[in-house]
Amino acid sequence: MQALLAIARLTFKAAFRFRLVPVLLTLLLGAVLLLPAVIKDDGTARGLTQIVLTYNLGLITAVLGLTTLWLACGTLAREIEECQIQVVAVKPVARWQIWLGKWLGILFLNALMLAVSTGAVYVQLQWRAKKLPPEQREVLNQEIFVARGSLREPMPYLEPTVERLMAERVKSNEALARMPPAELRKLLREQLKARLQVVPPGMTRRWQVNVGLAKQLLRDKPMFLRIKFFAAEKPASGTLTAIWEAGPPESPRRARAVLSQAPETFHEFSIPANLFDDQGILTVEFTNPNDTAVLFPLEDGFEVLYREGGFALNYFRGVAIVFCWMALLAALGLAASSFLSFPVAAFVSLGLLVVAFSTGTMKTIIEQGTILSVNPDTGMADEPTVFDTATVLVFKGLLGVVNMVRGFSPIDSLSTGRSISWWQLLRAILQIVVVMGGLFAAIGMSIFTKRELATAGQRG
Repeated sequence: MQALLAIARLTFKAAFRFRLVPVLLTLLLGAVLLLPAVIKDDGTARGLTQIVLTYNLGLITAVLGLTTLWLACGTLAREIEECQIQVVAVKPVARWQIWLGKWLGILFLNALMLAVSTGAVYVQLQWRAKKLPPEQREVLNQEIFVARGSLREPMPYLEPTVERLMAERVKSNEALARMPPAELRKLLREQLKARLQVVPPGMTRRWQVNVGLAKQLLRDKPMFLRIKFFAAEKPASGTLTAIWEAGPPESPRRARAVLSQAPETFHEFSIPANLFDDQGILTVEFTNPNDTAVLFPLEDGFEVLYREGGFALNYFRGVAIVFCWMALLAALGLAASSFLSFPVAAFVSLGLLVVAFSTGTMKTIIEQGTILSVNPDTGMADEPTVFDTATVLVFKGLLGVVNMVRGFSPIDSLSTGRSISWWQLLRAILQIVVVMGGLFAAIGMSIFTKRELATAGQRG
């Protein structure tokens, strides 16, 4: 442990010696202070949050991420190329301790940078919030400076119905019987989803959300509805009339509101407290009085938000998840530099990041079942080859691995006042740092332990 911490301390000091820390701190604090001054908000709570919180945290994450990757690739690769690592390797220190010590040193540096920069964002957000009009400060306190939990209606499981309809249609329709099964299954699934999502003119859509164990905690506390819908025809005025009712059906406690809302954007509005029934079921209905149909996506068309806690602790948990990302990037860079030169290690690491952000392409290939040609009539591969099958399997595995990391969005959660629970933080530590970071660490330490350093020194 003493050797480990000694190497971590040397790595940390090296960043100061090369003036990385002062330059990076100046860059981060300059961006945090100058960005809100250059981009003016619109004087609303959401506008302030977008500029001071969302943009700044996103910029901090991007700058620190690239710096972490650059430092991790350079600190080990350059020492090997310049024959400096041999001085440490001949001492009674295991190779894995050298690798792990450098990783810890980069983590200490990231902790310092992240604490200073995100602390500045928090102070600036609190200071500028005091300059908002009273009604916007109230919106900020109710919707942003909180940790809100989310409740949704359970996603319907459509597969049994899809299989039943598929069997019925194939028996009664010869044209459908000749369609590829995958295409017919997809078509029926989309038809079922459309029935659940579309609200025709004059019709009503009902959601029933089980408050569950939170029922006692939500007594006498207002809740919020967050909704998003699409219109079959774009209204000339830009908005549609929406009639919302919440509460037990045929109950005097039922609340009603007639609102003018624009399609294709998120809306949040409060509903009175205690509108759920004795079983903890909150019933919400939307009536469509317009001449056009509207569609509420099953994924994010409707949810109920409620207060779980305060902003400060939620902010800390969000920043901690960002720190987990930095730990993973440090492990990735060190693993690449364990057997590659600095430029090549940086190129490979950035290439892996590009792959990680190309999930949309991977999803398309998985859905189509091919990486080569697609039948324009069916949108699917006619006869997938062995290469297609192998590629799809690889992409499914890659997508599962990438989603382990990308499944966390602390910046979005903080910007919308969503709760980041301790369980989410624990999952982030386990999935991002322990599993993914541990995988890269095992690869990097194993290669570095077996690498012939003298040969590398002679080439240098």
